[in-house]
Amino acid sequence: MMGALAGMLHGLRSSRALAAKRDIAGTVAALGYRAGDASALGDDCAAIPDGDGYLLFASEGFQDGFVRAMPWFAGYCGVMVNASDIAAMGGRPIAVVDTLWGETAESAAPILHGLRDGARAYGIPVVGGHTNLGSAHCSLSVAILGRARWLLTSFDARPGEVLVAAIDLRGRWHDPHPFWDASSGLGTSADAARLRADLELLPEIAEAGLSRAGKDISMAGILGTALMLAECSRIGITIDLEAIPRPEGAPLERWLGAFPSYGYLLTARPADAEAVLARFRARGIAAAIIGSCDGSGRLDALWDGARETFWDLGHGPLIGCAP
Repeated sequence: MMGALAGMLHGLRSSRALAAKRDIAGTVAALGYRAGDASALGDDCAAIPDGDGYLLFASEGFQDGFVRAMPWFAGYCGVMVNASDIAAMGGRPIAVVDTLWGETAESAAPILHGLRDGARAYGIPVVGGHTNLGSAHCSLSVAILGRARWLLTSFDARPGEVLVAAIDLRGRWHDPHPFWDASSGLGTSADAARLRADLELLPEIAEAGLSRAGKDISMAGILGTALMLAECSRIGITIDLEAIPRPEGAPLERWLGAFPSYGYLLTARPADAEAVLARFRARGIAAAIIGSCDGSGRLDALWDGARETFWDLGHGPLIGCAP
């Protein structure tokens, strides 16, 4: 008989969000990357050496169903999730461009208004793009350019480090979706200043040498994101589920599959962990050590006295991007 922890992990492993991450492996293969090449893939952004730092380049696409159901929020997310990807690499955003397919100008308007409002909130200009009206479907993709002095990557976590989770819990669910939104609808210039300053913590941590590795928590949830980090860094991670910062009243399984507007996993040397936590907590962001890194190649979870393996990378990859 399957225990409670094993059952919960089975449900998360079987989720559509994690299945979508497995699509990355097929894409890597189809593009003709060899194993040695793939170390350049799998990060939140492409990092292109440029002068004394790096240009960061990323994009996000949104499915038709989401864009139709929540057009304004889809536009807003076009900026929000891209800004998060830049921060997750230790960078600062420069500009975005969008590609929009819409049926009519009227149906496209709320998407563009969301994009506009996201750009204003995060202080990232929309500098161009492509618009196609009269389309048979309604889709959106947004690309972003940023710059970093020192990188946080998916490839530099090491055994012996601790895993830190930093999540803004001052948000709300977009029922019935897994989106935990602590960003949109805030409305004031002070709120926008707070959003920008909160993102600034990530490049500051990178530049202070307090962390070398991290990812923003994606649609794959906390465990799926940690698994991608473990795969790229060729390590194992053990996570104490009870240590994960969680909103009051949020069921654990739902929270483990949540996509927070502000959520990051970082690894740090034990001696640096408290300094990392202090920077987030000083800005009202919940932060805690939730696990440890080892050389096992497994992602294990601890909960209520039980221990179970969520994924054994020795038996198969998730995204196929390990060097």
